[in-house]
Amino acid sequence: MEEHFYQCPHCWEEVSILIDFSQAFQNYIEDCEVCCNPIQFNISILEHSLSSFEANSIEQ
Repeated sequence: MEEHFYQCPHCWEEVSILIDFSQAFQNYIEDCEVCCNPIQFNISILEHSLSSFEANSIEQ
């Protein structure tokens, strides 16, 4: 597990999550720890490094 910082697409605060580097592809929804709005995470790990990271609002 490794801590990764990102900007919330709702409140624009910098927050962090723990990323599990043992899973190559991760897609899940988690609430922002600051504003509690839902965020969809799309994460790719390649050769034990963060290949891509997206944190998107799921609200239209």
